[in-house]
Amino acid sequence: MECCGNKFVDDHIIQPPSTPASLHLETPPPKHGSDVAVLSPMDSDFEALACKDVLRTIFEDLPLADLARAACVCRLWFLLASDRELQTRAFRSPWKLKEVVGNPSSAAFWRDNGLGRFAISHRLVRADSVASLAVKYSVQVMDIKRLNNMMSDHGIYSRERLLIPVSNPNLLIGGTCYIELDAYAKREVAVLYLEGGPDPKVNCPNRASSDQGKRRIIDSLKRSMQVDDGTAQYYLSISDGDPRAALTEFSEDLRWERQAGLA
Repeated sequence: MECCGNKFVDDHIIQPPSTPASLHLETPPPKHGSDVAVLSPMDSDFEALACKDVLRTIFEDLPLADLARAACVCRLWFLLASDRELQTRAFRSPWKLKEVVGNPSSAAFWRDNGLGRFAISHRLVRADSVASLAVKYSVQVMDIKRLNNMMSDHGIYSRERLLIPVSNPNLLIGGTCYIELDAYAKREVAVLYLEGGPDPKVNCPNRASSDQGKRRIIDSLKRSMQVDDGTAQYYLSISDGDPRAALTEFSEDLRWERQAGLA
């Protein structure tokens, strides 16, 4: 007993109440990756993933990249994900296109719907140049040359149209694109026509179209040089199809002949 003032206090230390055993919470052990359930189209407990109608509804909302991944899961998913209607819907959706006309030469065409997959068709007139078209459509000169597989500006003279890169995505909204394999550009693109539609005479990738363009160049050189067909073809061939270079070569040869007294 201890005296504290006028009162006596028992020499007893009061301990805090112990926690009942029932209040002890055990932390569950972490789950390993092997314990986590993975949904699979082959899982008989998840039949929705094998239902064509359900899968089609899901696939309609997938972008192209995810649609391509889905095609790798199993045969059923491949058949549904390869459906032409689903592919064109996914191709059109990001750009709000109205319609895509034509069939690509390869199904791989649908896997990329970036802006570089589209091009504007411009029918060439006499006053057109690569530089003027670059200004008109707000694109770079080199981008036009690259898209059309042109080594120099002179390539414009042998063509009836040029493909122009799409710089403004808003041009695609509500538009109709035509899948075409351009004979000169050597590539397949979705072509947008700002005025009218495709002209079979211009867009048909055949040899006749190419020969017609070459024929016009030769006729023009014949008139300028005042020579026969064979001479015009010769100078065009040694200048790699460049009409201006052909005229320069012809002028130099003519000057040499005059100096040598042969002309």
